[in-house]
Amino acid sequence: MKQSEELQEILRRIDHRGYPAYKDTAGAYQFANYVLSIDHVQGDPFASPSKVSILVDGKKAGFPAEMTEKKHTRTALCDALLRKFGREAEQYSHKAKGSGKSGLLSVSRPGQEVLERSALEITPGSGDVLLRLEIGFPANGRTINAGELSKILFRFLPECVQQSLFYKNADKKHLQAVRELAEDQQFLREQLADKKLAAFVADGAVLPRESGVSDRPMKQATVFASPESMAVEMDLPYAGKMRGMGIPQGVTLIVGGGYHGKSTLLKALERGVYNHIAGDGREYVITDDTAVKIRAEDGRSIQKTDISMFINGLPNGRDTKSFVTEDASGSTSQAANVVEAMEAGTRLFLIDEDTSATNFMIRDELMARVVHPKMEPITPFIDRVKELSDEYGISTILVAGSCGSYFYKADHVIQMMQYQPKEITEAAKQEAARFSDITKDKPALALAAKPSFHRVFAAGKKAPQNDRMKIKGMGKDAVSIDRDTIELRYVEQLVDSEQTMALGYMVKYAKQHLFDGKKDIQTIARLLETLVQEKGIGAVCEGRYLPCNLAVPRVQEIFACLNRCRSLDETGRGALHGRYGRK
Repeated sequence: MKQSEELQEILRRIDHRGYPAYKDTAGAYQFANYVLSIDHVQGDPFASPSKVSILVDGKKAGFPAEMTEKKHTRTALCDALLRKFGREAEQYSHKAKGSGKSGLLSVSRPGQEVLERSALEITPGSGDVLLRLEIGFPANGRTINAGELSKILFRFLPECVQQSLFYKNADKKHLQAVRELAEDQQFLREQLADKKLAAFVADGAVLPRESGVSDRPMKQATVFASPESMAVEMDLPYAGKMRGMGIPQGVTLIVGGGYHGKSTLLKALERGVYNHIAGDGREYVITDDTAVKIRAEDGRSIQKTDISMFINGLPNGRDTKSFVTEDASGSTSQAANVVEAMEAGTRLFLIDEDTSATNFMIRDELMARVVHPKMEPITPFIDRVKELSDEYGISTILVAGSCGSYFYKADHVIQMMQYQPKEITEAAKQEAARFSDITKDKPALALAAKPSFHRVFAAGKKAPQNDRMKIKGMGKDAVSIDRDTIELRYVEQLVDSEQTMALGYMVKYAKQHLFDGKKDIQTIARLLETLVQEKGIGAVCEGRYLPCNLAVPRVQEIFACLNRCRSLDETGRGALHGRYGRK
């Protein structure tokens, strides 16, 4: 390893030379309290910034073991340190002048959720702190301006590191509060199963968001208050006794007039699979962390999915036990989304009537009389929802604004009025008993056969391990691996574009190492999950350096990404003959 003085000498030597001479700076350098590694040097001042990492020895960093020994507290600490470094770096970004991206200091900027990220990692046991960031190496035109880079590496960066990555300089009360919140959130997650709850929403929670483009809490919003009949009290390790609404396992219906907060509550429950930072308003909105938002997804690719639980007897004898299409309809896509979520191990479906296919969710009495049931290939979700709960242990929370037939199926009914919940289960059941509906009296369906979850894919030609497959993220909407674009815009529990990038690397790794024509999709997804859990997100990245812009997704999103990869089974695609699956 070189010393920092050697880096200064290199900068003096290459000053005013052509930009490619910056590549001489690549390598690791020992500074007073940390190691600076220049992992990748950009080829041009207008290209993507250079990749740099900072390693602080655990003994020098000095963070207490109580903050780093458990995964959930370690992740929360990493998140807090990353936010602190980001605030410090923002003060210095572009203070060094030049053309293109000169002077840029860029680090991941987390949102409201606390996620495990490649940008900052703490090694269990040793407590070593590793930070990854991007720096725009300064130039005048395409001529090196080493004096400005020297400012960044020897003045700006050391100040940011000192203020952010050492416990002695930290706001200890703040970090203690971060740890305690993470412990309380973990405790609540563990209590859900013990108390047979699908979700918990604390009194005082702020669910509405600032705007459609901001995930921050709305100012002066109505705070949440649990109805007495659904109130649950939790005794948290640090926050003490906390009252809130416990949503029991089973089938729960959320109803109410327009703009009264039905979808707002469901959206909070969707995000409740993640922990949130203090001040978000949803810190104590905790949902079963296997929950999956289910919706219709016109046009998505479906590969070999058994949707026979919901769809049978398609025209021309199309196979629904191994259904294949490149362009699914609303009903087939929603059926596939349900079955694939089951395959991913979900214990809770979250569904909004507004984003569902009507013919998949319900079939009313008049339509059943006009179109004979024998002519309808779809078994609607309403006919399976209790079976999913009773036989498979999968609960459902459904937002309904216009369909009353689910009152007959619901175990609990919550009415939202001006963003406040009221339990109306008994009243809804009494009213439903006086109302004629075909779903009330028709005989129960025979139990569906358990869907087949042993799907094996060829994944086309196996990619060589040393190839240069390019991964490009498109926000949260999609990720491209070479020319194969995986659409993810309707995988609504992806909350950060860095999760999308991580999924791209996971699919690339799977194509190179896991797809062998023998492993089914469950095995592949679980192998990816285990690999990342045990070795970190870097385990699926095999380049010269680990990207600094990755966030770990849940296994449910790993399944969702694999299921939307159109190149998984080239032989299946070859037999499609055009747009197959629309009804």
